[in-house]
Amino acid sequence: MQIYLVDSNFFIQAHRAIYPLDIATGFWNKVKMLADSGIIFSIDKVKNELYNKNDELENWCKANLPESFFKDSSEKIQEYSQIITWAVSKADHYLPNALSEFLNADEADAFIVAYALSDKDNITIVTQEISQPNRKNRIKIPEPCNEFDIKYINTIQMFRQLGETF
Repeated sequence: MQIYLVDSNFFIQAHRAIYPLDIATGFWNKVKMLADSGIIFSIDKVKNELYNKNDELENWCKANLPESFFKDSSEKIQEYSQIITWAVSKADHYLPNALSEFLNADEADAFIVAYALSDKDNITIVTQEISQPNRKNRIKIPEPCNEFDIKYINTIQMFRQLGETF
């Protein structure tokens, strides 16, 4: 069964720019339904990014996402080390700050990719990031995904694949 691992920008961009909580209730009801059914999930590092704002989005997540939604990324250390090794091997391309940010253990991106790598036949990452292979000042999620053959799509593509409307 295909399941979708959502990046923090799945929530943040939806809430701030496209689907405000007070207007686009159909979107948020659909997110809750998909989370309750286990079709979408995320990891603890994303939870940390969402739960440090003390805002409406954090309150919505706490009230609507099941306890099991945020998975423990520490279970994927072997895959994480593969992602880190890849990033370090690209030191001649990426600026030191880009590598430092990506390698920061508190940041979610490398762990998201590692989690998906652990079951890449069944997990698709959902992120609003787009591939920018020539960019030097930031490692975007699509770059290691492309290297490791991990599927990634954006929010609308996910809803289309699922045949969901709201």
